[in-house]
Amino acid sequence: MNNIRKILAANRVVPVVVLEHEEDIFPLCESLLGGGIKIIEITLRTANAIRAISAAVKRFPELTVGAGSIIRVDQISQVVDAGAHFGVTPGTTTALIEAAGDSNLTILPGGSTVSEFMVLEELGFTVLKLFPAEPAGGLTFLKSLTGPLPNIVFCPTGGIKSENFLDYLALKNVLAIGGSWFVSNDLLRRRAWREITAEAVSICNKIGNVENS
Repeated sequence: MNNIRKILAANRVVPVVVLEHEEDIFPLCESLLGGGIKIIEITLRTANAIRAISAAVKRFPELTVGAGSIIRVDQISQVVDAGAHFGVTPGTTTALIEAAGDSNLTILPGGSTVSEFMVLEELGFTVLKLFPAEPAGGLTFLKSLTGPLPNIVFCPTGGIKSENFLDYLALKNVLAIGGSWFVSNDLLRRRAWREITAEAVSICNKIGNVENS
């Protein structure tokens, strides 16, 4: 469970990718690494996601590769077999938690309510995904959680953009954020690798000036 804390503390902005074309995984990873981002979350929303995860793990040992949008127990074994370094769930069920535990997969469990967070903390999870972040209440919601849930830190994802990601990272209970604005479907469709690298450089430069409030 502590592994996810270490991963996110070292990589405070996680690109969340929906990969339509498997052949794009190599130039995408090269673009992110070229801009200083050493992590990627490939969501299991496309048929080629597992193959892309496996390919990225084998090709880029310096890259931390995660599997996102895990919603079924059978996906846990697929993700582990692909070599993913961590897995992310949008919400959390008992079956998913048990399967992840049995497989020793480092997991970032998701939720959007205080009750879910309390249950996950009872199970030993103190690094959680808030999803969908903006619709769930965004910055105001996260600020309100610092009192009742002082031991939990979050990786909010969903609706986070270039205009607000620094505001999220400045919160003391936010360890990292997940975002797609710099690996958007449009950028991938256009294969705009230089634009992705430039945005990654900009993100990394801005992160260095963030102080948690």
